[in-house]
Amino acid sequence: MAASKDLNQWLARLDALMDRVEGMLPAPAAPPDWHASVAFRWKVQNGRPALLPVLRPHRVRLANLRGIDRQKALIEDNTRQFVSGRPANNVLLTGARGTGKSSLVKAVLNRFSRDGLRLIEVDKHDLISLTDIVDLLAERPERFIIFCDDLSFDATEAAYKALKSVLDGSISAASDNVLIYATSNRRHLMPEFMQENLDYQHQGEEIHASETAEEKISLSERFGLWVSFYAFDQGDYLDIAGHWLTEFGCRQSEESRAEALRWALTRGSRSGRVAWQFARDWAGRHGTGKQVVKQRSPRGVKHR
Repeated sequence: MAASKDLNQWLARLDALMDRVEGMLPAPAAPPDWHASVAFRWKVQNGRPALLPVLRPHRVRLANLRGIDRQKALIEDNTRQFVSGRPANNVLLTGARGTGKSSLVKAVLNRFSRDGLRLIEVDKHDLISLTDIVDLLAERPERFIIFCDDLSFDATEAAYKALKSVLDGSISAASDNVLIYATSNRRHLMPEFMQENLDYQHQGEEIHASETAEEKISLSERFGLWVSFYAFDQGDYLDIAGHWLTEFGCRQSEESRAEALRWALTRGSRSGRVAWQFARDWAGRHGTGKQVVKQRSPRGVKHR
């Protein structure tokens, strides 16, 4: 009888302890309001994840993007396949800063949102929740792009391993209504060092990469489509700057062109973003004060 009483007391204390532990664990993500927006942002606050609607998504039209026609065609075709239910690839967009990588992802959302496409932005440090996000979306009728902007990793980061697993290699099958689009200034998403080149081995006529290099390449190779972006030349840069001057209600002139070139020299870049920033400055000093509605740092957009 005493042993039975002790056991009951022990079980009661165990139940109380489990209740306290469960209270400390993060609650599962609450279902979002899917009708609130076409774009969402995954946030983990105080240990509790949530998929929050973006009430004013950045609208960019595909027709507005210039100077990146080949890249635009690749992304548009891949996304069209995806929203129509055909096979499509995860995409890695890499290359020079300010050339339209992020704007192109936003543009395909704007183009295909009426066909059921939705975008979910996930910060790098929240990628450890990637499997939870995919599970949350699996039964939805919409098609989702998980957007990871400006990625770079160290090999030991948990987010790196989570992304690698979801892309290809997890025991669970990938959901057919989810793709990952990521942008990075690094083609292999990880820092590369001179020593890794020295570690390559020659075997007869063959060259074999070191294990470290193979590990770094293995992540980027899990993206089925690689799209590279390149710096604009001077002509493209001036075209972009001239267009934005017109959008801000200013006339183009030899003076504005010369000033645009000097502006680029001070910034060390002839990118679409720099051209847009120049036009804002010039319009603020010389223009009518006209505002360009719903445009933010367009990164390579020549026309709105």
